[in-house]
Amino acid sequence: MECKIIAHIKTDFDTKFGVPRQAGLVPELEGSIVFEPDYRTAEALRGLEGYSHLWLIWVFSEVSSEGPASDEANSSTRSWSPTVRPPRLGGNKRMGVFATRSPFRPNPIGLSCVEIAGIELNSPQGPIIRVKGADLTNGTPILDIKPYLPFTDSHPDARGGFTEQTKEQKPLTVVIPEELYNLYILKEEQWAALRKVLSQDPRPHYHHDEDRIYGFMFAGIDFHFKVSDEGILHLLMPN
Repeated sequence: MECKIIAHIKTDFDTKFGVPRQAGLVPELEGSIVFEPDYRTAEALRGLEGYSHLWLIWVFSEVSSEGPASDEANSSTRSWSPTVRPPRLGGNKRMGVFATRSPFRPNPIGLSCVEIAGIELNSPQGPIIRVKGADLTNGTPILDIKPYLPFTDSHPDARGGFTEQTKEQKPLTVVIPEELYNLYILKEEQWAALRKVLSQDPRPHYHHDEDRIYGFMFAGIDFHFKVSDEGILHLLMPN
């Protein structure tokens, strides 16, 4: 079976570190879906304005072929593993790959539900869909787009498996020096998204060293931060 890339998404994340662990966790994050030339037709989006959310089917293009551990490999280069170590469980407990949303799967395909923020039919790049709440890195290939149907896709009483024990994590308190607001010219929505991303603690769950400095790219800026044992995240001034 051959899958065609129909579009790519533009977001403020050029690397995986810092990207929300699930779609919708940071609704302030905005992105734009830009179609490939063969699919740049407004006709393909006819009727889409009647929906509020979309399903994106995409490719884990940033997944290393080595994986985070020797037995969590991308099947394109070696055999797949039936178990993975979810970061939410500290990285030291195994779960079946089909009971997780790990990117290290037999096929590197992701599924995300995002909110439609706007549709531009006549941009210089053809039709563009602006979305909110995406958990994708910049340039991620999109394989398909389908409307979210609340009467069948929503199951409020569904069980969440082992994730139930981690969903109530207390957010971090984020401290951003006033000087940073003057140093980096970002939109108000981008600052809000950055603060929300940081409050959810982008560190691996087995990292709890308050002296360690972490860095990640957001909106083309290399940010660095530290987290105290009191649950306070300090965004640092550049050296």
